[in-house]
Amino acid sequence: MEKIRLIGRVWRSSLGKKYLMALSGLLLFFFVVGHMVGNLQVFLGPEAINRYGYFLQNTPELLWPARLGLLVLVAVHITSAVTLSLENKAARPKPYSNYEVVAATYAARTMLVGGFMIAAFVIYHILHYTVQTPAVNLAHQDFKQFVQVTPAHLERHDIYRMMVVGFGNPIVSAFYVLGVGLLCLHLSHGVMSLFQSLGLTNRFYLRVLDRLAVVIGILLFLGYGSIPAAVLLGLLKSP
Repeated sequence: MEKIRLIGRVWRSSLGKKYLMALSGLLLFFFVVGHMVGNLQVFLGPEAINRYGYFLQNTPELLWPARLGLLVLVAVHITSAVTLSLENKAARPKPYSNYEVVAATYAARTMLVGGFMIAAFVIYHILHYTVQTPAVNLAHQDFKQFVQVTPAHLERHDIYRMMVVGFGNPIVSAFYVLGVGLLCLHLSHGVMSLFQSLGLTNRFYLRVLDRLAVVIGILLFLGYGSIPAAVLLGLLKSP
């Protein structure tokens, strides 16, 4: 009961919501990095990426807690962000008459809107590759039917073929790259906001952190974007 009251006090506090948004954002950032590392195994060939996928799909005690945890983190992150935005607007109902953007970056000024656009992209991505809904892949194929039979006669979902076929459509790849770009822009600003929310910045290394956040965003974009680019360039092909 005491823990519930503590959570309630934290949530009612603007500072508490900032901490919750920062912490949930940090954990989601780690997931994005880990997900990218897993996806990049596609460059090692069908055996590597399919073995990785088979392990995840057949380890429900790991997969489902991770999925549920992600849903909770996303809910906390979005709810805290929207609530803080509404509170800020309520505290300043009238906009400044001579408002000028001085130090705010594009990512900072579009953080909330960009977040909803990213949410739409993530929903499509889940329908595309996780739920594997044929209506959204634009390939007119059922990804659930893609199966790899190993030399030991073990049947595994052919994730490699699914990714090659899925990103073989330029429209899908373009939308994916756009979504990843927005995500990386969001994360780049989020990394910087994390340190600010936790009060871990000072003038000495503020610029260093700002540049580090940009580098992290670029590296993530290149990592995720390299897969559809490789497919469209013919560097990744179905065997």
